[in-house]
Amino acid sequence: MKTILILRHAKSDWGDPKLKDFDRPLNKRGRKDAPRMGEALAFAKLTPDRILASPAKRAKQTAEFVAEACGYVKPIHWQESFYEAASDDLLTALHELPDWVERVLLVGHNPTLEETIAKLCLADSSVMGISMAPASLACLEADIDDWAELQFGLATLRWLLTPKLVKALV
Repeated sequence: MKTILILRHAKSDWGDPKLKDFDRPLNKRGRKDAPRMGEALAFAKLTPDRILASPAKRAKQTAEFVAEACGYVKPIHWQESFYEAASDDLLTALHELPDWVERVLLVGHNPTLEETIAKLCLADSSVMGISMAPASLACLEADIDDWAELQFGLATLRWLLTPKLVKALV
């Protein structure tokens, strides 16, 4: 059984219109929500074995805050393909994981993350509507031994958490 944690980057700052989209940082709320989601992972004892993340500034900051808060101490793997990615790009990155990785965290952007969750859970993603607010975290499981076996339609969505829900529970 493999676990796929999917995290949308936290809320970003739109205050500087001169910044390129890639360079937008987290805003104040994002800097609070990202560690909160990492603490939720630590509480649930779901620290990932590997983190794959978009190198866009807001996703990078989110991944770093989450990693620190959940106790992840290994290098974060920056995936250039995750910025402006398609679901196939994320599936390819999962296929390339070593099989000792049991739990992976993907940090990226919408609409790709919502589409990827739908496709992983149902081969026909048009029948599943997933909505990922900033810093939302989804947990999927796939009954596979090797990452190369993962295909669209093979995973099960176990839960979806928002920062607002985590804040209410703490």
